Amino acid sequence: MNLLAFAGRRLAGAAVLLVLLSAAVFAVTAVLPGDAVSAVAGVDASAAQRADVRAGLGLDRPAAERYAAWAADAVRGDLGHGFVGERPVTDILATRLPNSLLLAGLTLAVTAPLATLLGLWTGLRGGGTADRVVSTGAQVLAAIPEFVVAALLVAVLAVWAGVLPRVSVVPLGGTPLDAPRALVLPVLTLSAVGLAVATRLLRVSVADAAATPYCEAARLGGVRGIRLAVRHVLPNAAGPAVQALTLTTGALVGSAVVVENVFDYPGIGRELQLAVAARDVPMVQGIATALVAVMLLVLLLGDVCARLIGAREGHGR
Repeated sequence: MNLLAFAGRRLAGAAVLLVLLSAAVFAVTAVLPGDAVSAVAGVDASAAQRADVRAGLGLDRPAAERYAAWAADAVRGDLGHGFVGERPVTDILATRLPNSLLLAGLTLAVTAPLATLLGLWTGLRGGGTADRVVSTGAQVLAAIPEFVVAALLVAVLAVWAGVLPRVSVVPLGGTPLDAPRALVLPVLTLSAVGLAVATRLLRVSVADAAATPYCEAARLGGVRGIRLAVRHVLPNAAGPAVQALTLTTGALVGSAVVVENVFDYPGIGRELQLAVAARDVPMVQGIATALVAVMLLVLLLGDVCARLIGAREGHGR
């Protein structure tokens, strides 16, 4: 199967999965207790007023009918308006999603090289002291919830040292790039989480590559150290490494929702939390579907890159 056909099949599968997941998100949101009527009508609204608001929001219609109407509009690029404030969902995505992507990009810029170095270092020393120390540290770090990591960083760097702000305050009408210090703590928190996941995955990829006959032959030929890692192990581990970093990126999406709320970062995760709290179904549906689409796109690109690297390695031998 050529690369184009492979990408086409993966894209078709991602599209089907996106539809299924969007339906699942809608179903989960629909069965949550309460609705957006209280947020829109106010807690002092009468029963008649609440009924009028519910009808105006379309919440009196069957859930399947509401999802079908939403899906038909979404295909045309219209994700609707939020119940609270009647804000267009696409406008929220346009202003908040880039901030989250910036956070993820900076995190990957920190995580990828560090995880690659640690993965090479431990993978080539399987069972050694360095391997045990780094692997145990990564396992412990992966078990610590994101908000605990964030709280520890705030306590040390914001409260005790006083060198960083506790929350990500961005100038009104500006972007996080206008306040670089506000990015440091969220990036450090996500980097700790991403590094724990990526290092463990890359360590396995490097160890598997180092055990191949090709690398064993190079080792028997006297190739050692950095030369062995760069010329023989790393090229063989490149495909699995790309997939490991892709999975790490997917894990960061879930972690970012928590971290953005801890630091009050103006990203899409913060908007999602507020929408869930208000039972704002169109906003939750649109944001969650967009996040799923981003994750599926990242996984697709990772699979294609790994396939391309594998094909080149096959031709190069």
